[in-house]
Amino acid sequence: MKNFSILACTLVLLAIVIACSQQIDAQSCKPSGGIRGKKPPPGQCNKENDSDCCVQGKFYTTYTCSPPVSSSTKATLTLNSFQKGGDGGGPSECDHQYHSDDKPVVALSTGWYKGGDRCHNLISINGNGRSVKAMVVDECDSTMGCDEDHDYQPPCPNNIVDASKAVWKALGVSEDNWGDLDITWSDA
Repeated sequence: MKNFSILACTLVLLAIVIACSQQIDAQSCKPSGGIRGKKPPPGQCNKENDSDCCVQGKFYTTYTCSPPVSSSTKATLTLNSFQKGGDGGGPSECDHQYHSDDKPVVALSTGWYKGGDRCHNLISINGNGRSVKAMVVDECDSTMGCDEDHDYQPPCPNNIVDASKAVWKALGVSEDNWGDLDITWSDA
């Protein structure tokens, strides 16, 4: 009976430690501030791929961090065009070039982008029962938005993997469901 009590106490202690560490992880990335939306000039916000345009006076939360990266980091996959004239705005941050929507490329939220440390690295994306590797070419800015540099779109949330059409196709998601998908990702 004594061994059972020790085992029970050990399991309870382990459960408390796990619960506390998850709470600490969740609290490790708090909002860094916010910005007020500005109304885009006529024709200046590209709504391709159902992109949002900033709303005059609306408060948008900003982040300088993202959740910790693990072997299966939870994220939201969004759709972005990295081509010239696409809803991604200007050229990619990593190489100041545009990229074909037929190539598996992504932009990561600011904290995951790590100031460009992940530029041209591959990440592995898991979703819809499939996996695909994609190259990081851009930042999905979680610190700024609602200006010309960001195509008058709001700041990104801190948990975004913004992906080209090629990534969505590789994951086997039907086009009518492109936009938001719960995924996991890791460095490849």
